[in-house]
Amino acid sequence: MRTSRIKAKLSKNQPVLLTTLHYSDPSIFEMASLMGFDGIWLDLEHHHHSVETANTLLRAVRVGTSDVMVRPAKGEFMRMGRILEAGATGIMYPRCDNAAEAREVIRWSKFAPLGQRGIDAANPDNPYCMMPLVDYLKAANEQTFIVIQIEDPSALAQVDEIAAVDGVDIVFFGPGDFSILSGIPGQMNHELIKDAMRKVSAACQKAGKNWGMPIFNVEHAQEVLSLGGRFLCHSADILIVKNGLEDIQKRFAPLGVTCERPSL
Repeated sequence: MRTSRIKAKLSKNQPVLLTTLHYSDPSIFEMASLMGFDGIWLDLEHHHHSVETANTLLRAVRVGTSDVMVRPAKGEFMRMGRILEAGATGIMYPRCDNAAEAREVIRWSKFAPLGQRGIDAANPDNPYCMMPLVDYLKAANEQTFIVIQIEDPSALAQVDEIAAVDGVDIVFFGPGDFSILSGIPGQMNHELIKDAMRKVSAACQKAGKNWGMPIFNVEHAQEVLSLGGRFLCHSADILIVKNGLEDIQKRFAPLGVTCERPSL
């Protein structure tokens, strides 16, 4: 079983950098992994990928060195097992409400005695029944990581209890949904966002856990690092392509080239 690059770095208090890939072309995942990103965030909450597609993308990553963190939708506990069996290194669980729900995530994603995850062992994570069962169970519990998202003000009020749950490795602040649910949509520099970052940081320091959030730029990364955050997720393939195409349009505009966009 592959060892987790992210867990190894976090154990040394080193920052880790992940990027998000939304497109379903395996070559993009292969390239990012060969480039040595610590992790790739594969989202199954908001995007159309099936577990079968995720399995193909996870296979592409294995040519390189990156971990893959996969986010199912809230409450998809059965799906988490299939994602881990496909070779995901980490699970990001969204919209966690309280410590009881965080404990449920651990129950479904860790083998006994840490949880009650079901065994198959005939999939890429073992891989394919090649590891002795006892060794595999130990490695799976040690090398997979669990990320719990705080995205609701009511969950933030319970962040101390959530961070303290055994098996939770990382608490991840989601400022997008948090800003909407707080009545300040998109205001990422609002004091409510800053206060939430400080509260997540304090809870994780108290519990001895790591924390992180989406990173907007290098300056924002420095702010998160100063608060003890080490789990940095920056940009996405869809944004990189969009920004690149817009840059082409801007550079050629002085030559009289125009681009007509449909009304949205």
